[in-house]
Amino acid sequence: MYLHGAFDIPTGQSYDKTTGEILVFHGSADQSVSLESFATLGKTLEAAKIPHEMVTYSGAPHAFSVFGSDRYDARADERSWKRYLDFLAEEYK
Repeated sequence: MYLHGAFDIPTGQSYDKTTGEILVFHGSADQSVSLESFATLGKTLEAAKIPHEMVTYSGAPHAFSVFGSDRYDARADERSWKRYLDFLAEEYK
């Protein structure tokens, strides 16, 4: 799962040995990581045939789930946490 990270793959690394599904949450108002970078990650995962789900939250900035920070977005935090728990329940039936 990606949360509050950058999406660029470090030099010399790849998704070649990825065996699980990847879940990505991203705030569409993130000033640190662009929507273009988010889209590139999706294309990269698709090309590598890695199962994935990518969710954006409208108006949410970078680090939207850091409770108590000036970037905290309760709506995005609550929705992403619920989706994460649902994802785990689906994967570990």
